[in-house]
Order: sequence, then structure tokens, then C-alpha cells
Amino acid sequence: MAPDERPKPDRTIVRVMVRPRWIAMLLLAIAIAGAFAWLGHWQLERAVVPAADTAEVSEIARPIGQAQTPGKPMYDTSIGQTVTAEGRYVPGDFSVITERVQDGRTGYWVAAHFEQKAGSEGTTGPEGAAIAVAVGWTESEEVAKDAAAQLNAQPAASDDVTVTGRLIPGQAPETAEDGDPNVLNTMAVSALINRWQDMTGHDVYGGYVIAGDPAEVGQVDGLEAIDAPPPVPETTVNWLNIFYAVEWVVFAGFAVFLWYRLVRDTWEREYEEKLLASGAGPEPVRVD
Repeated sequence: MAPDERPKPDRTIVRVMVRPRWIAMLLLAIAIAGAFAWLGHWQLERAVVPAADTAEVSEIARPIGQAQTPGKPMYDTSIGQTVTAEGRYVPGDFSVITERVQDGRTGYWVAAHFEQKAGSEGTTGPEGAAIAVAVGWTESEEVAKDAAAQLNAQPAASDDVTVTGRLIPGQAPETAEDGDPNVLNTMAVSALINRWQDMTGHDVYGGYVIAGDPAEVGQVDGLEAIDAPPPVPETTVNWLNIFYAVEWVVFAGFAVFLWYRLVRDTWEREYEEKLLASGAGPEPVRVD
């Protein structure tokens, strides 16, 4: 039979699609695709995994010896941890640290030498460990120097006190711009211990503590509490979950594609049956 004499399809593929059976199948395919899409969204939400709630854990004060060992590096999990230490501030060992930024303003810190009570948790030597403490901040160099002088002039306390603050890793020493070795630009514990008195037999913590309240150190005016917010929790990306999320999206698309293929196969089969019935024989059908 000549090609022009072959019977033509009496239905377009769209007319097959709108049959009640295939509309129902389409709704089912859309429901399945929606479920797959939801699973993909669920996997994607879990692809970004927050670390343990560091902000909450860091606010639970614990002895400094539990967060860091004197003379050893600080664990990442201890950075920003609120710690306590029992002991005494050492008169004569208060210093001024320059170039300290707070709320967009550059000012000065007053730093202290805190001698931990012997036998406290974390100490190993016969004497208590030495801790660098950032006492307070001021925008005025004169106020900072006067505060340090007043604190240095105070007599040694007869009773132990407890300092509470946030534990921060010590900074690297930095030379002042004018080369003055007496000026400290960073909270470098290694530089501070060279100024402290009688360090024989004392262990030293490599980190320093930002004190919560300058008034706890002594009667000085002009110092503000140093802004020390809790650490921001870190997040990690789980690439396996992202891969699974992509898989679910592919499955969702495949559910709709499978419905289309079934409709098309039905349309082609019906046309081929018509050709056979007319004696024309089967012929591939194009749906371009």
C-alpha cells in the first residue's frame, strides 16, 4: 500500500492523554513525584549539618582546667568557652594592650596576671598556673595607663577570688610600629610572661580569659567590659545527603516521564493495530 493510502491516526496523543484512565494515572504520577520532591527537600535540609550547639555549651561555666591544660595547645571545642578560675591577681603585673577594637572603636585593654590556686584542676606543678586575663577596655590611653597603675599599686589580696570569663587562644607577639619593646599590640601570653614577676615553678595557660566584669578586679574607673560574644556554631556539608537529594529529584522527574511514555506507547499501539486491521502492515510512528 502506498504511503499516501495508509490510514491516518484517528486520535492525537493529546486525546489519549485526556482519557479518564490516563488523567488518573497522571494524578498518581504527580503525587509520586511530589513525594519524591519532598524526600529530596528533606535530604537537602539535612545536608547542612550544624555542629553541636556551641553557643549554649560555651555559656556553661566550667573550671579552666577542664577546657585547657597549661603548657599545651587549646582544643577548637574550647575556644570561646566560659571558664572559672580561683586564685589571686598579682599586683605589679597589670599591663596595657594597644589597638583593641570594640564596637568599631579602637582603644586599649588592661591585662592582668592571675595566679591560679595551687592544686586547682588542670595544674601539675607545685604552684598554681598563671593565666593572662583581659580585665577591661577603654578608648583612652591615659585612662588605660591610670587603671593599670592603680591596680599595680593595690596590695595583694588576702583571700582568693574567682574570675569568670571567656577563654580565647593567645595571639602571636607583634612589634609596635615605633619599635618600642614596651608596647604590646597583641594579647600574646608569651610576651606577657616576660614581664610578670617570679614565674619559677608556674605552669602557664596558652590562652587568655576575657573577664566578664572589670569591677571584680579592683576599684578602678573608666574601664568598660570587653565585648566577648559566644562563638558562632560551625556547620558542615554532608555531600552524601546532597547526592541523595538530587536522586530524589531525578526520580520525581522520571515518574512524570514514565506516565508520558505509557501514554505514547498506548497511542502508537492503537495506530499499529489500525494499520494491521487495514492490511497496511505496521509502520513506525513519529510524534515530532
